[in-house]
Order: sequence, then C-alpha cells, then structure tokens
Amino acid sequence: MSTSVLTIVRNRAGHLAQLVEGLRRSDTAPRELIVVDMGSTVPVSVEETPFPCRIERLDCEGLPLAAARNAAARAAKGDTLLFLDVDCIPMRGLIAAMKDVLDSEDGLVCAQVRYLGQDDARSDWGEADLLARSSGHPERRFPASGLRRVENAGLFWSLVFGIRRERYAGLGGFDEAFTGYGAEDTDFGFRAKAAHVPLLFMGGPGAFHQHHDVFEPPLRHFNDILRNARTFHDKWGTWPMEGWLSAFAQSGLVEWDDRSLIKLRDPTRKEIADALVD
Repeated sequence: MSTSVLTIVRNRAGHLAQLVEGLRRSDTAPRELIVVDMGSTVPVSVEETPFPCRIERLDCEGLPLAAARNAAARAAKGDTLLFLDVDCIPMRGLIAAMKDVLDSEDGLVCAQVRYLGQDDARSDWGEADLLARSSGHPERRFPASGLRRVENAGLFWSLVFGIRRERYAGLGGFDEAFTGYGAEDTDFGFRAKAAHVPLLFMGGPGAFHQHHDVFEPPLRHFNDILRNARTFHDKWGTWPMEGWLSAFAQSGLVEWDDRSLIKLRDPTRKEIADALVD
C-alpha cells in the first residue's frame, strides 16, 4: 500500500521546511505530501522535493483543524494516510513502520513523539543527535517496539497518526461541527472506538516535536475551546479538555460542572500573556 503524508499549517513556514526535510531523509519516500494552508499571512511554499507535493489553500479565519484535515484527506491518493502536525519532523523509519502496521491492522495508529528544545532542530541536524537531545511525553507511554492496544479513546492524539484511507472515509473524517481549536481529535478517537476501530500505540520510529511557544492553558483559543467543549458534551455526555476547563474555572473565567459550562468573561491580555510557558 502507498502512503500519503498530510499536514496542515498556518504561518509556520520554518516548521514546515523541517518537516519536509525529514521526509527527504526518510528511508521510504511517501507517495506524496499534501499541505493544507489555513490562510497563512504569507502563503506557504515547499521547495522541490523528490516526491510529489501539493498545496491546498483554505480561505479561512482562525484554525479550522477538522476541516483542514478533511481537505487534506480528500486530496490524498495513497492507500494509507499519515497525518503529521506541521511542527513534527518524521524519523527516517516512520513511513515504513506505519505502512507495515496498516498493511495488517485496520486501526487508528499513533506514533510516539519526542520533544525538542528551542535550538535543537536546525538545517544541519542529525537524527541521532535529536534522539539524544529530545524527551518523551510524560503521560503517553509507548512500547519500545510493536503495538499496544489502548482502550482509553481520550488518549488519541493527532500529532502523528496513521489510518487507512478507506477507514478514514468510513468514519466520516473529523467532525466539522468542531470549528477552530480543540476537541476535534478527541471526538475522532471516540468515534473510532464506537466503530470498533482499535486505537494502537506503535513503538519504534516516531517524530520529533519542534519547539514553539505554548500557552497553558491555551487562552488564545478560549472561545473556541468553550464552543467545542459544549459540542462534545452534547454529543458524548462527558467533557473533553478537563484540565483546561478546570484552569478556566479556577481563574474565574467560567462556571463549570458536570452539566453546564457558562462563560463569565473573556481572559485579559495580561492573563493570556502570563499563560505563556517554556
């Protein structure tokens, strides 16, 4: 089976260039790279690659993550889809490892991500050096090799995942009722589980996560998160993003309980700035 690599981007041309560099170094080339540009201030471009590359542009505001991933999938021609967030650099063996799993497993497959510091990924980086400098996620544990089935659908993450194209279509892609940022990936994991599609954590090759500013909680997306949290609760009867909602409540931004989420006020510019963490 052939593999299409899909990524979505808004104003992160530097990160995209490193993702493409990782694909150039891959032991197995993708059938194609599909890039969906979510209204970047300066439209992104990709230098010549040894594999086909197609850029789709969405005329949009904000971060329509669900719609952008679906647009990428519609444009893809590969039998399997490998989604990479634009801040991820794929390891050399990722495409081959994901293809091998999806050849035999009709599942939703997450690969491990290792996190880099601010100055770790440069044009002269080597994979061994990045492995030595990077660290794993503190909560999402992956096997050293092979696969582990994960029953908690809430642990699905969209940073690096693979799925058969026909299965993605059968699930209906990401639900575009989720607009902007937040919960669209958790919903996708829940719908996969409801359709009896196993969530699998894959050991071995994954990706490196490039450093960028992080807001904790992500107050820049405050209203998106509230809207999408309510959409998720209406659909599943439980709340997603509980850590963020709890932080909003503790800051007096919302009233939140098992049944309702009420906005009290927007965060101030200072509160948003203070949420920036390294």
